[in-house]
Amino acid sequence: MHERRLIGQPAPETPPELRSRSGRARPLPPDLLRQASRRLQIMALVAATLWVTAPLLAHVSLAFSRPGQPDWGYPVAADGISLGAFIVSLSLFFYLRTGKCDPERVLDLGLAYMILTAFAIGVLMHWGPRTDVPIGVDPVISWIGPVLLMMAAIVPVAPRRMLAAGFIAASMDPLGMIIARSAGLFHFEHLSGAILMHYPTFMLLGVAVVISNVVTRLGQQVSREREMGSYVLGELLGRGGMGEVYRATHRMLARPAAIKLIRPEVLAFGEGESAQTAITRFRREADAAANLRSPHTVELYDFGVTDDHTLYFVMELLEGMDLDTLVRHHGPVPPSRVVHILWQACESLAEAHASGLVHRDIKPANIHIGRLGLRYDFVKVLDFGLVKHVSARRPADALAGDSLATAAGMLPGTPAYMAPEMALGDAVDGRADLYALGCVGYYLVTGQPVFGAGQGFHAIVKHLNDTPVRPSERAGIRVPAGLEETILACLKKQPDERPQTARALQEMLERCGVERWREEDALRWWSELRAAG
Repeated sequence: MHERRLIGQPAPETPPELRSRSGRARPLPPDLLRQASRRLQIMALVAATLWVTAPLLAHVSLAFSRPGQPDWGYPVAADGISLGAFIVSLSLFFYLRTGKCDPERVLDLGLAYMILTAFAIGVLMHWGPRTDVPIGVDPVISWIGPVLLMMAAIVPVAPRRMLAAGFIAASMDPLGMIIARSAGLFHFEHLSGAILMHYPTFMLLGVAVVISNVVTRLGQQVSREREMGSYVLGELLGRGGMGEVYRATHRMLARPAAIKLIRPEVLAFGEGESAQTAITRFRREADAAANLRSPHTVELYDFGVTDDHTLYFVMELLEGMDLDTLVRHHGPVPPSRVVHILWQACESLAEAHASGLVHRDIKPANIHIGRLGLRYDFVKVLDFGLVKHVSARRPADALAGDSLATAAGMLPGTPAYMAPEMALGDAVDGRADLYALGCVGYYLVTGQPVFGAGQGFHAIVKHLNDTPVRPSERAGIRVPAGLEETILACLKKQPDERPQTARALQEMLERCGVERWREEDALRWWSELRAAG
């Protein structure tokens, strides 16, 4: 186990691989930077729309207020400025949409866009047919002020950078007046008058700097709270019923990993005895899962509990996809590949069952295939952190028989893949996992769950009472008889009628008359997938 550090303890110095390219520690994790990029993308699209509609509405308004004038007093140069700002905004939108920009560089891009927008506003606001306008008498707030406030909230840059870029942007109002004077549209003697006229914009810059400081500190707080032991969290990979999974990096080894967080609000426990009971279960189950050594079981690197009772698992980061994604995107799986996948899953379950552990949530989303070293279609069984131990229980040892999911008041398992004995609340052993694995095999062969798309109680009732339709009849395709019989044997209602062990199921798969998927078949499939993009 790696040394674990709980939240609230001083963090070690940020290693070089986690620093920004400029050498500063990143104020926000990568996924939050990407969210800032998406917000900037939306703002650019809205701005592009406004740069078209605002001049159009101005033309319509002047057409009614100044009839008979060819240009209604609206300068052609103003249309040119609006068109240029529209092109810049739309270009930024499409560039950010490609996702090619480094999320950290989006911050610099946002500041540059803010300055260019302020320049267009500053010139456009003063580019008109007016002359002899009194300067320094009536202070005004131009649209540059709101732009500063919006950018401070959308692009979370350091306050000093916001101050420098914001000062340049706020200065575009006086600069616009100077440009207008050079075009003969304004006449004033002292530059100080132009600056004093727009002092409210500079005051709003101060507010923008405060907002930027608040947003940056929140980002830094998120970064600190995402430090789990020796790991720093990155982007969000997915969410499940019990928690969230993030990409993570080890501080010293620079080793990629995945961290699953189980928040205290999900477990619905607070302080005192209930919290300690759940943490005790978590430590027991994580320790048991960490001792599984099958190469087909996802490796558990570390686990811990933070100061706010957030539980976390640190697991290996996998390359590939789960079986649910495989079927949804690519359809039913060839029989030879089904045998190959199920056989490997049995390798993982055989070790777990020999250790007295039952997974209880075998389903396509919890079985992963991908690359491991030079091997492809390598199966990993996921989510062994929430197993149940089936060792004999004594009254004084009742805690040992309950799982963390049970402690959270959740029904363990997934209804569409739940063995009848689990649905009835009876004692379960490894044969419940083999029933679920039979459901997975049925799904792989047919592309459909055993009992259709029913959810919740409806699916449970079908698993209790209905007889499965043969896969070949269900899918309307030829399924080798030996594989079909093996899958249906796993789906027997009574545990005694199923294969009794994962090893026994492996032997049935080997005798089913289907040649297993070869390594060259897997390599070809994954190569074609990469080539297709």
